[in-house]
Amino acid sequence: MAIRDLLLKEFDEEMKKTRTALERVPPDKGDFAPHPKSTPLKKLAPHVAQLTGFGVAILTAPGLDFSTAGMKPLVFESPAQLVRALDEGSAEARRALQNTSDEAWTQPWTLSFAGKPIFEGSRFMAYREMFINHIVHHRAQLGVYLRLVGAPVPATYGPSADDTLGF
Repeated sequence: MAIRDLLLKEFDEEMKKTRTALERVPPDKGDFAPHPKSTPLKKLAPHVAQLTGFGVAILTAPGLDFSTAGMKPLVFESPAQLVRALDEGSAEARRALQNTSDEAWTQPWTLSFAGKPIFEGSRFMAYREMFINHIVHHRAQLGVYLRLVGAPVPATYGPSADDTLGF
């Protein structure tokens, strides 16, 4: 079995859970941040929606330099806009994942800024650490924000206080 086939089910599940979280972002709470050092909701939610582009870069290029990447942050408008961005990006990332050969997973991959390395490792570790774990981390942050602004928190790996999954 190809490595990509093992990863596709996980990818689909994580994107589904991320989509549900983005659907619940309240459009009128964009300035909310739980702490002065925290990113406001209007920046965190679009970041989550756009992280699929990072997955595409990991799967299709030998590296990424943030100083030259030209990635434009999405400006928060609505939950529907966030979901559209995630759906479009996840379709592209899924295609890239389907086209990734077993040999490609062991190739070196580098994330840098102005040539200074931030991450160096195999494409597989970049995919897991820099993409999948990254989106899960920020989705968990988003769940805390949702709770604090009174929005329902979706179930992820089991029921939440708002979504019991039939329990």
